[in-house]
Amino acid sequence: MITAIIPARGGSKSILKKNIVDVGGHPLISYSIDACKQAKNIDRIIVSTEDEEIAEISKRYGAEVPFIRPSELSQDNSTDVGFLKHFFDNIETDDVALIRPTTPFREPEFMDKVIEKYFTIRNNISGLRTVEEINENPYKVYKLKNNICGGFFVDFEGEKDYTNLPRQIFPKAYIGNGHIDIVKRETVCTGTAFGDKIYAEICEKMIDIDSPFDLKLARLEIQARKI
Repeated sequence: MITAIIPARGGSKSILKKNIVDVGGHPLISYSIDACKQAKNIDRIIVSTEDEEIAEISKRYGAEVPFIRPSELSQDNSTDVGFLKHFFDNIETDDVALIRPTTPFREPEFMDKVIEKYFTIRNNISGLRTVEEINENPYKVYKLKNNICGGFFVDFEGEKDYTNLPRQIFPKAYIGNGHIDIVKRETVCTGTAFGDKIYAEICEKMIDIDSPFDLKLARLEIQARKI
């Protein structure tokens, strides 16, 4: 069993009050809380926030808010390490499942499997992240000398004329998708969230709400599920 932390600060530039914006009649954060409640291997759900409104809504949907996060750890430039250190300073546990509230459509069964996998390999890794394959391979992107508009292309990873090479020759590339990440106290104490030996669990693509367009997709997904 493991404790889950849902980090939810009040500030958001892309979407006002993003973490509690309405999605299908419920605040966005409620979907992450509900997924944790359904997961058999999560026995405690803690929301880390500096915002009193988020705290009250989180408690209403079944999460704990045993502490209020300091405002200096809730700024636009605040890192994961800051709120994770604060969490471990307040909660006696060696591991925590990091559940980001902007990823609403999780599968509790998958979360359970990842948690079980984590505890079988825990001693050999510094952290765990779920990832999904990205469509646009980074080897196909352009790099400009000195980032100057109208400048010249620069070789990327030693490949000549790499952007014209067939996509199939490049290695697959992945991005963290926030389905469920797992963090170790001992790793956070070194000043990094996941360390340098991160286990990657590949999963299906997820809707991660970072823009008004993503929010529209999430609302459409809710509508489709109700049909």
